[in-house]
Amino acid sequence: MSTDKNHGREVLVEMHYTSGRSVRVVAIDPVTGTEVTMVGDASRSEAELKRLAANKLMYVLNKKKNAEKPENDLY
Repeated sequence: MSTDKNHGREVLVEMHYTSGRSVRVVAIDPVTGTEVTMVGDASRSEAELKRLAANKLMYVLNKKKNAEKPENDLY
């Protein structure tokens, strides 16, 4: 596992290489325990795959955060 601090928070990244041309990348937010998984091209650099997985994790965390906000009622 490694960490990616490009987003201002720690992200744990785990990479599982297969015998084919793909790699399974898991990114985990250690604070919330939120986990995302993606499959990438094994010919891509490890740094790029980590960045993409971290971006996906940030997207999911932002989506969850926005879903929890109460909507302003006009009534």
